[in-house]
Amino acid sequence: MKKYALNNITLLQYIMINFGMAVSFGFIELPALMATEAGTDGWISIVIGGLVTMLASLVVIRLMKRFPEGTIFDMLAHYMGKWAGRAAAFLFALYFLLYAYDGLIYTVRLIKGRLLPETPAFLLALMLMLPTYTIARNGLRIVGRYAEFAVLISIWIPFVYLYTVDNLHPLYLMPVLKEGWQPILSAVPGTFFYFLGFVSSVILYPFLNHQKHAPAGLLIANGITMLSYLFITLLCFMFLSPDEAKLIHQPSIYVLKSIELSFIEQVEGLFIAFYAFIFSLAWIPPLYFAVFCTTWIRGKQEHRPHLRGIVILFAASTYFYLPTYDELENISQLLGASGIAIEYVFPGCMLVFLWIYVRLRKGRNET
Repeated sequence: MKKYALNNITLLQYIMINFGMAVSFGFIELPALMATEAGTDGWISIVIGGLVTMLASLVVIRLMKRFPEGTIFDMLAHYMGKWAGRAAAFLFALYFLLYAYDGLIYTVRLIKGRLLPETPAFLLALMLMLPTYTIARNGLRIVGRYAEFAVLISIWIPFVYLYTVDNLHPLYLMPVLKEGWQPILSAVPGTFFYFLGFVSSVILYPFLNHQKHAPAGLLIANGITMLSYLFITLLCFMFLSPDEAKLIHQPSIYVLKSIELSFIEQVEGLFIAFYAFIFSLAWIPPLYFAVFCTTWIRGKQEHRPHLRGIVILFAASTYFYLPTYDELENISQLLGASGIAIEYVFPGCMLVFLWIYVRLRKGRNET
């Protein structure tokens, strides 16, 4: 019997967790970043960044195929000893906590700034943390089901943007490569931050019902993420002039102000309210992964005590201190640098190490 068989997830849940973690606030922020870094050619940077991420995600899956019965921590403990597994679990716990904190504070800031300006940040964080604990305490299977629900209930959002078709100007995209390849390539590293989350497969892989479908599942998740970013970026670039796209913060929300529906006054308010389900995938799965790491270090199965402590800490911290947008930007930069090291670099290094380790051991056995 598999070690993690009692909490298996389906392929669809696997896809939705990875997709939700990546697309959460990238859908809001990425068009403005690409307009600033590469102008209206920024959509090409997204394609390149998406393809690089797909390649990196396949490296993660190739790594996990070396030890399909366990997580990356079990693998390290098996090959290098328990100290290596615990050290990796500790680093991943810190990374997932930073990931969750960044997503939570961004959401609190957005809701407070756009919907509930008079509501204290502490109350907003508390309202978000209560359902977070309810979902995450019941294990990965429930987290996977919630990810399915969050994405499916938000699937109407892209169709709302079709109401802006009459205001789009495709000529804003012309000419392609107007400033050459240099701005496009220089903007590619900035896209990696908005594709982070696929390293969760180092924990999710042994829980997956049909592991042979893991490569396809991760490619689908990254592909949907890339298409979502392309959709909203191209739409914003065609709605706003090249100069406006560089000046307007959160253009994905700004575009919605042009939509008038007879049955609702502010479409952007409804968008933020429903998109909060997607935002929640930026902290609910990472929080679960963080407590999974901490309980693995202690060799325990019960993760709820750790989860309660972190949830209370996150909510209480906003009462005493709420990062400003500039400070949140610094946190995001730290997360981006950490994410590139952990998600893009570490799996490849680990795969090379295992290849060398197996070759050396085979050589010793032959002698």
